[in-house]
Amino acid sequence: MIGRLKAILKNGLFHENPTFRLVLGMCPTLAITYRARNGVGMGLATTFVLVFSNLVISLLRKVIPEKVRIPSFIVIIATFVTIVEMVMHAYFPDLYDTLGVFISLIVVNCIIFARAESFAFQNPPLESAVDGLGMGLGFTLSITLVSCVRELVGAGTVFGRAVMPAGYEPMTFVLTPAGGFVVLGLCLAAVNAFSAKREGAQ
Repeated sequence: MIGRLKAILKNGLFHENPTFRLVLGMCPTLAITYRARNGVGMGLATTFVLVFSNLVISLLRKVIPEKVRIPSFIVIIATFVTIVEMVMHAYFPDLYDTLGVFISLIVVNCIIFARAESFAFQNPPLESAVDGLGMGLGFTLSITLVSCVRELVGAGTVFGRAVMPAGYEPMTFVLTPAGGFVVLGLCLAAVNAFSAKREGAQ
């Protein structure tokens, strides 16, 4: 059982990483990753929703009628998104203001719907919760990586702290949506090249 759970967790982190392998959740990945703090905040919010929506959907999978499963998923996911939104608004107002509408859009995030449909609705609660955790952490790590690269190159800082030398000229282009596409493409290429090299060595 523990081996199965480890495999599920590892799957979300590496083999089916939402951003670098499945290329899902591109809207927040490109829109809010100009600061590392944004990437961590969005990633953890999505992880919370993934874990608990997967858990509840799995618990109710034998009760939810097949014909209304999608509306049921939306209600369950929206409930947890509302909780995240209220907590962030109360305790992290600056981050809440920065992420803006993208917090609400977690409701229709294709990562969450994909896991609800393909995993949580087919598997037991514990495995579904671990799947949500793996996918959420995989998403968090990947968008944080993209955020760090964009902030470092575009502003010379990481998490708001200066990293580059005083004479560094920031490439502000990478902070724009077009720059986000470029950085994401480079990160995708680097991760896939590393994975292919690793698999070839095995």
